[in-house]
Amino acid sequence: MTMDVMKQFFMWCTIINGGLFILSSVILMCAGNLVYKIHSKLFPMPRESFNAIIYSFLGFMKVIVIMFNLVPYIALAIIS
Repeated sequence: MTMDVMKQFFMWCTIINGGLFILSSVILMCAGNLVYKIHSKLFPMPRESFNAIIYSFLGFMKVIVIMFNLVPYIALAIIS
């Protein structure tokens, strides 16, 4: 695998995962009540717990996208 292929791979991983993160954020901002209603039928929990779990999920997802997609892309862009 060449450096150029790896660089393109991490670029597309970053774009796709970043898009999924943005889509998740927009859905939760616009339809948060609907998402809560669906999840509360499956897993009964208070709204405050749901908000904390979703906020933690989005934060964890952001860190994972940055660490495993964006940082390797930037490193490959620097050394190539």
